[in-house]
Amino acid sequence: MPLQQRSARSQQRTVLLVGMVVLLAALLLAVVLASVLTHGKQEVSPKMLKWKDRGTTKNLQEVILGRCYSYVLARSLELGHKDCLEIWESLKHAFIYKNPCNITSEDYQPLMELASHPIPCNKSLFWSKTNDLAHRYTKSNQNFLTLEDTLLGYMADRVSWCGDPSAPGINYESCPKRSECESNPSSVFWKMASKMFAEAACGVVQVMLNGSIEAGAFRNSSIFGSIEIFNLNPDKVSAVHIWLMHDIGGPQSESCSGHSIKRLKSILEERNFKITCEDNYRPVQLLQCVHNPDHTDCRLCTNTT
Repeated sequence: MPLQQRSARSQQRTVLLVGMVVLLAALLLAVVLASVLTHGKQEVSPKMLKWKDRGTTKNLQEVILGRCYSYVLARSLELGHKDCLEIWESLKHAFIYKNPCNITSEDYQPLMELASHPIPCNKSLFWSKTNDLAHRYTKSNQNFLTLEDTLLGYMADRVSWCGDPSAPGINYESCPKRSECESNPSSVFWKMASKMFAEAACGVVQVMLNGSIEAGAFRNSSIFGSIEIFNLNPDKVSAVHIWLMHDIGGPQSESCSGHSIKRLKSILEERNFKITCEDNYRPVQLLQCVHNPDHTDCRLCTNTT
């Protein structure tokens, strides 16, 4: 074989060998980068953990959209201009693909602005440890609204959601409780919504507390005791009426002269609110008696003039 041909073939083999080396190097680099990225995801992704609370509600989008449309098109026609799809997208972007322990108030701010609406004066009803009774009352008496009777609260009531940095971005298996991390999607949402509900209150506001709780009807650590009470505006709210309810047949652990109610009154007085307190507000007690008509407490209640 002529020297020239051997030289040309040698050059070709060299080029081919160099090309293969470059290709192998590129493949190796890709594998290393993929490994680094995957390892990084595993470090920041909470998906490796099993949270203690229930996961994201199945068909969350359909649930939120359905409730939104029901509220603005049937329940509160004056809110018919609200864009439910935009509201859903805002909620989704607040938590999807995010670590569920690193949610901030800034994440929810666009949602709060989109879904907010005025609360008529004298209609705000706050509650603590009286969830079922308070909402049975607002369902039977349209003169009062709890947070869960507003658009924001109505959409989110008893619904759960949280994200995950890895695909698909939503964790349907489990979500963190407040005890696991403070800045979880649920806690941050309800704190912001509660703050906004309190800020919107005007005129006379009502507070329904549970006087059958041994630890005390008013708790500083509750949403009402830590957020709502401090966001009531003394320039807008003329008075606070406390309704201290006891379970029918249950213990009467505290009355309006009890230690925790005195603490609540002191906080309200320092903020220049007028206060009244009534044990077993009769209209609400009558509602309790619907389920216990023959109980002694209810017979006394119905005989009251």
